[in-house]
Amino acid sequence: MKKIIHFFLNSSIGFKLIFYFFLVILLPVITITTLSNLIYKNSMTDEQNANTQQMVKQITNNVDFYIKDTENIINYLSYDPTVLKFLSTNNINKDNNIEDDTAREITRFTTLHPEIAGIIIVNSNDMYVSDTMYRISREPLTSEKWYTQASKSANNVQLFSKPVGRNINNIFEYCADDVVSMSKAIIDKKTGDCIGVILIDMKLDVIKSVIESIKPGKTGFVYILDSNGEIVYAPVNPVVYRIKKQWFLDKTNGIIIKSIKNKNYELMDIDSQYTKWKTVGVFPLDESLKAMTYIKYYSLIIAIVTLILAGILAIIFTKTIVNPITKLRRLMKKTEEGNLDIQFNSKYDDEIGQLGNSFNNMIREIRNLIKLVHIEERNKRKAEINILQSQIKPHFIYNTLDTIQWMAQEHEAEGVVEMVGNLTNLLRIGLNNGDEIIKLKYEIKHVESYLTIQKVRYEDKISYEIDVDESILENNVIKLILQPLVENAIYHGIKEKRGKGKIIIKGSIQNEKIHIKIIDNGIGIRKDKLREINNLLKEKDSSKRKIGYGSFNVNERIRLNYGEEYGIYYTSKYGKWTAVHIWHPILK
Repeated sequence: MKKIIHFFLNSSIGFKLIFYFFLVILLPVITITTLSNLIYKNSMTDEQNANTQQMVKQITNNVDFYIKDTENIINYLSYDPTVLKFLSTNNINKDNNIEDDTAREITRFTTLHPEIAGIIIVNSNDMYVSDTMYRISREPLTSEKWYTQASKSANNVQLFSKPVGRNINNIFEYCADDVVSMSKAIIDKKTGDCIGVILIDMKLDVIKSVIESIKPGKTGFVYILDSNGEIVYAPVNPVVYRIKKQWFLDKTNGIIIKSIKNKNYELMDIDSQYTKWKTVGVFPLDESLKAMTYIKYYSLIIAIVTLILAGILAIIFTKTIVNPITKLRRLMKKTEEGNLDIQFNSKYDDEIGQLGNSFNNMIREIRNLIKLVHIEERNKRKAEINILQSQIKPHFIYNTLDTIQWMAQEHEAEGVVEMVGNLTNLLRIGLNNGDEIIKLKYEIKHVESYLTIQKVRYEDKISYEIDVDESILENNVIKLILQPLVENAIYHGIKEKRGKGKIIIKGSIQNEKIHIKIIDNGIGIRKDKLREINNLLKEKDSSKRKIGYGSFNVNERIRLNYGEEYGIYYTSKYGKWTAVHIWHPILK
């Protein structure tokens, strides 16, 4: 993996741009294709489920309509005076017109409703009348299941799918698989007793036409189960008889997905509150999956074509960017070889054109700088010759001072001897052969020489005390960091206050740093001025400083060499004292 990353990072910018362009295009294409297929699949599934549910519900409502319509016929007949007269008679032979009149009423309904296969009315005395139905044997009709159930539940219509084993037949010889029977008891309003039952056979073709007119998909189908789980109607299909009743009892939601004969089917059912029948829609999932497969293929083809076109465009766009850069790179290569008589020409003022213009400006500046360098070199040589001619060597000054010191000793001028000795130390340590770093003991000796000279100058108005741990005297420090601060203490502190002044220099190790503190008993610094000085010491811009050059110089030299955690800062009590704290790293 590291080799691949290394190879990619070191490849050409053209290859990287093509890769980035392709990646930028590939990600949205894949995302859009995947999400659109997923969304379409979910949308298609939801819409299919909604359509199937609506279709099953519509079939249920249509079947309920026919059953209710048939029940309405029973209700109408139960209020018909002729029918009621027949139900209350116990001997038809006394009045043959009753049977004929009742039969005419029945025929009137069967004529208007071709979906009715037959109507039979049986009274409690086991007498019946019908238009097309007749008794098969002498067994009483009042003991038939359809009669007894209706009489026991007088207010409800009784439905019977596949009515087999009845003592009734039809002149058209409809079999049990051709009809659905329904019966309802007729109640005497005065006594509340059952005085008879009306039985109607409805042709199953009605339900078949309702179901066949609405079909879920190309190979889907709908069938109906009664309240006992028996099939009321189902199309000729081997799948329907493999559907188990338990599946509907164990379902957790409205949709059941089962595998039947190695094929997945989606089952959706709706229960009728009126008939208590269950309408089941069966839809093969491979139909929707087949459509989704086609959509996936088309999406894949479109994605591939899009990527190819995008790749071609990416190469074209990349060349418009890379070619000028390649040209500029060749010119830079010639510049590295020393050819400065070249120029980048660009047709456009875009970023690359501006970069080319900058390159041209750089070449011009380089040519000018080379000319200036040649001029500076000539001037430098002249200056060096002049300096050598006028330079006085430092050791000549030391020898001269030693001669003055020797002559003072000859004349026993001890004060002059001491002053010349201290001045010699100041010069020798200050110059230090040009070295910036000296040992702390020499820096202490340097400032002590300076204090001795100042003490003589101010006629003992100034005294000093030096208390530095011997363990740190061999450490290295930047030279000339004490004398400027001591000079500030004298001129800005002690000199401004009456009385004898004193300077104390202390040095030790604190927090793994060298800490040197210079204390004077001068006039001190006001709080607002003290705050301003310390803030200015934290700044890097010397143009904004309002403090002495010595303090700023010492602070900047320490910070520039060792970091901002080192440097100096002031503390003071106005009218009492001032202390400057020097923090310097430990240098062995």
